[in-house]
Amino acid sequence: MGRLKNFAPICLLISLSLISQPAAALEPAGLSGLQFPASDWPFWRGPDQNGVASPKQTPPTSWSETENVLWRAEVPGRGHSSPVVIGDRVFITSADHEREVQIVLGLDRATGKQLWETIVHRGGFETRGKKMNLKATLASSTIASDGSRLFINFLNDNAVWTTALDLDGKQLWQTRLTDYQVHQGYGSSPTIYKNLVISSADNKAGGAIVAMDRTNGEIVWRRERPELPNYPSPVVVKAAGRDQLIMTGCDLVTSLDPLTGQTIWEIEGATTECVTTTVTDGKVILTSGGYPDNHISAVAADGSGKIVWENTDREYVPSMLIAKGHVFAILDAGIATCLNVETGEQVWKERLGGTFSSSPVLVGENIYVTSESGKTHIFKASVEGFQSVATNSLGSKVFATPAICGGQIFTRVSLTADEKTQEYVYCLADSAATR
Repeated sequence: MGRLKNFAPICLLISLSLISQPAAALEPAGLSGLQFPASDWPFWRGPDQNGVASPKQTPPTSWSETENVLWRAEVPGRGHSSPVVIGDRVFITSADHEREVQIVLGLDRATGKQLWETIVHRGGFETRGKKMNLKATLASSTIASDGSRLFINFLNDNAVWTTALDLDGKQLWQTRLTDYQVHQGYGSSPTIYKNLVISSADNKAGGAIVAMDRTNGEIVWRRERPELPNYPSPVVVKAAGRDQLIMTGCDLVTSLDPLTGQTIWEIEGATTECVTTTVTDGKVILTSGGYPDNHISAVAADGSGKIVWENTDREYVPSMLIAKGHVFAILDAGIATCLNVETGEQVWKERLGGTFSSSPVLVGENIYVTSESGKTHIFKASVEGFQSVATNSLGSKVFATPAICGGQIFTRVSLTADEKTQEYVYCLADSAATR
């Protein structure tokens, strides 16, 4: 690795009252070029797509099936996508195998009431290639929103499609990205950059990264990809003094100009199959993967081709966080670890137990992360050592990453009773804090 290729009840009433308040002031525009209030969660991994939530909130640190539950809403079918939150609405996707439909749901933020359901695809559930991984679903991609539209990726009929809806669920356009041959599954989420929505679909049949005009779905640029299975979501980061669209995997770390798709730099700095969405401190790009090699590596963001440091930790599915000059990671096997971002030196590690697919979210000083068995660990983003804040259990299975905004936690869980599994979105809010 490292060869440079190219440098170019009361609480409900209170919550209703809070949500009906005048719109909050907009936060500074992020890398997407869009502005959202701190109470919104418009993308996979939050406003800056790095797992960092607004620190201007106090979400609950304790909950159960009854404690600090504002509402729960049934979600038909199955999916691992995360909720997104825009204003007074919550949006989520699912794949209902009984009806054989892939859907988007719009929920009322105050009550969880379903406002609408849009069927994006009907039929087309048969997949070419290997059977999907038992952990995979046909609704694992998270919506991206520009505040007036919703953009979602679905694997359907052996192809990947990006579809745009308005906030009332009306379909605006749909663009076919590429053929798709299943190896494990598909779960890449779209990202937004200025006037573009950008999606990817790496696979063994040869995939693509595609940038589309947000208003009409017309393809602005397209980059063909190696014929290899790979699963990350594209993400725009600010590093080495410029905006870079980063994709890891296919044995590469690739940096593209997000407006044109032209290569900025590309090196052999990752394994074949990656899942995590990369983060950066502005100097290095963090990449991690799990097949055929386990690794975390820090790649110089300036195109020099330098691998600053690397290790053999298995950070395959959960994405990482950067805070206080350190990397906070949850290994798939349930170990929390803190690494120096400049050197890779391990500062501390702690076994949490269980298996993890959900990614961590940082809120102020606290990191929230949920195991597949539904146990959420809250611990300090401390470089002094592991400091537990609380643990809470909710659900039988959890794969989705929560959205944490406006002092509320929106989490997708599965509950199993009498051999029947039902998925829900829960809205958790600290009722004591609102009294």
